[in-house]
Amino acid sequence: MRVLVTGAEGFLGKNLITRLDEIGIEHVAYGRRSGIDLRGAVAGVDMVFHLAGINRPRDPSEFAGNPHLTAQLCDALESTGVRPPVVYSSSTQANLANAYGASKLAAEEELRGFAARTGAPVCLYRLPNVFGKWSRPNYNSAVATFCHNIARGLPIQINDPSARVTLVYVDDVVESFIDLTRRAHAGVREFSVSPTYQVTVGELAEKIRALHDSRDTHVVENVGSGLLRALNATYLSFLPTDQFSYSLQAHTDPRGRFVEMMRTRDAGQFSFLTAHPGITRGSHYHHTKTERFLVVKGKARFRFRQLWTDARYELTTTADEPRVVETIPGWTHDITNVGDDEMIVMLWASENFDRLRPDTVAQKVF
Repeated sequence: MRVLVTGAEGFLGKNLITRLDEIGIEHVAYGRRSGIDLRGAVAGVDMVFHLAGINRPRDPSEFAGNPHLTAQLCDALESTGVRPPVVYSSSTQANLANAYGASKLAAEEELRGFAARTGAPVCLYRLPNVFGKWSRPNYNSAVATFCHNIARGLPIQINDPSARVTLVYVDDVVESFIDLTRRAHAGVREFSVSPTYQVTVGELAEKIRALHDSRDTHVVENVGSGLLRALNATYLSFLPTDQFSYSLQAHTDPRGRFVEMMRTRDAGQFSFLTAHPGITRGSHYHHTKTERFLVVKGKARFRFRQLWTDARYELTTTADEPRVVETIPGWTHDITNVGDDEMIVMLWASENFDRLRPDTVAQKVF
């Protein structure tokens, strides 16, 4: 398959072309700096993704470029006799009475007329606010502007925090586009992308600020799914290179070091500890808190004693044979470096440490 992508240098275009490269679909990239004309670009293509558009011109009259370029694309296709499916990234604002929406609606009508004249299939997407990596602040979406400014400590402007916006993530848009390359098409059809996310502008800003603040609080938001997953990826894509890393506090004493990496909202915290040869750490028990240890360097001996039965258990693990060791409520426990070199151990605790309620009671194992 060979596809044409108009607007190849834009936000959607970059993301789509990257995905096309990944799955091995040949493409022709058409944009302001592509150096090819439309007639040459459409020759021999099996599908057209018409993503080029004018979003935020200095003069509203420039919105006329949306239907104008679409008409040029239709003329090029007609003149060369090719009839590939045309996928058009329109906007939900085509339903609204504003200059941008009117221009997108007029572009849709150009494509409908082209389909009626030639029988070429047309796939229309009325997209809400699209966000994701490579978007432009003060151009593509409020998400891009908020991420850019918050990442740099710049102010953001919110006129109405209660105003609701509908968002869709660029990766989901691109996957919907890719799915079209695997289908047969006929007529004019409208498509949508899911999931979409509804959020107020104020809530959106708060979520992005929380992602920014996590480096100071060490509390990681629930970024594994849904809107926060997509927002986290988008926010990080706006970080300047000098913010790709950040420092953590190391608690050092004669035994070694303890460093807390991050905390979660409801799934505990992650840390690592070190110990010099012969050093024992721990010697305490928990009522409810549990921990999981993984030795990543060296050799460790774990010892356990049940408080009331005096039952005892011990085991030795090494980095060469990865093994998770769990602490059990009601069993006092310790860990000793029984190797000849520094020991490094990853640690997950089931709850964040609370100095007022630490659930950590000192007691020797043997």
